[in-house]
Amino acid sequence: MGSKQQKYDAEFREGAVRIVIETGKPIPEVAEDLGVHPGTLHSWVSRWRRNGSASSDRPAPAASGGRLREGERAELERLRREMNEKNKRIRELERNVTSSNSAWPCG
Repeated sequence: MGSKQQKYDAEFREGAVRIVIETGKPIPEVAEDLGVHPGTLHSWVSRWRRNGSASSDRPAPAASGGRLREGERAELERLRREMNEKNKRIRELERNVTSSNSAWPCG
């Protein structure tokens, strides 16, 4: 008994990877939504991170002047937003701890 291997075109692979990278959703969740095996999507995402393309095993040429590729730039922006949100939450928690500590009598 053999397994039937599904073929996906480059546009579908790139779109699937973009969903994972840009939304930050877990690979298994996106794979289930798209009807793709999670291991397959994981390999596409790994290939994209390594080569800048989900469709090619060859590394993408480096952008001139050390500039980031479009996918790298999108990921960097997402990570910066995430970091800013977490830092804001940390400051809120610190303020809450500080204000609740001042309510305790010293003694």
